[in-house]
Amino acid sequence: MLRPGEDLLQVEERLWLLTAQTGQGIYDFAFDRFFACRRPYVLPEPMDVVARVGVWSDYAERFRELADAGIHLVHTPEQHLLATELPHWYPKLTDLTPRSVWFDERPDAETVEHLLGWPVFVKGERQTSRHRKSLSIIEGPEQFRQAMQAYAEDPILHWQRVVCRELRPLRRVEEGAPDRIPSSFEFRTFWWKGQLVGWGPYWWQGTSYTLTPEEQHEALGLGREVARRLDVPFLVVDVAQEISGRWIVIECNDGQESGYAGISPFALWRAILDVERGLGAS
Repeated sequence: MLRPGEDLLQVEERLWLLTAQTGQGIYDFAFDRFFACRRPYVLPEPMDVVARVGVWSDYAERFRELADAGIHLVHTPEQHLLATELPHWYPKLTDLTPRSVWFDERPDAETVEHLLGWPVFVKGERQTSRHRKSLSIIEGPEQFRQAMQAYAEDPILHWQRVVCRELRPLRRVEEGAPDRIPSSFEFRTFWWKGQLVGWGPYWWQGTSYTLTPEEQHEALGLGREVARRLDVPFLVVDVAQEISGRWIVIECNDGQESGYAGISPFALWRAILDVERGLGAS
């Protein structure tokens, strides 16, 4: 039932977790150090479980394997796709996020220019490649051709559909390293069963930044509307502010797979446990 390195535990007698260490400090969390955890020999059946094992490339298969053992992941394969892949969530959020097109095969520059013009923001259907600016912010056809060649050889991007997005003028925080996407005024939000359980700066390294009370109302209000529309149990919504002051959706993801960014993992899981206790997120 469990794959090598996986651990099944019950946290505070409220929440079941399937965990595995990924070696990524922004993702891993030692639940035993902060919460009372049990690993009963006899497991209840069925049981609802949140996975924190990194990214499964075979989520649907793993879902079925665990379901056969009486373990139900918090997201069905359909909900997982809705939360993680832009072609699935974009149709529900077209008025809240930059105009986007995607391709089953790597497109040519002429097609992209016809659909969106230049410049464009380019990514895989799930993510960028380590926030590399040269593969993401594309100014013209020659740079696009070079990027597509790099995509074909990139271990993260070669298997993902290509997504091209309208490049919106975002409020900057800092430029960062030469080949890194500039840090924008962007925030990561976590939603558990429709309730906000954590938020913080997306770019947690470098120049610190936060929200004013008015900005917090607007940014988190946008995240709440996304959570309402997508209606999945454990959702991450990344939002950013344009220079104009408008807030837009940058990305959505499955909370099972997402890093914490500038959010305290302890505070996040404590808030989730409070929801499970019927107290509401603190």
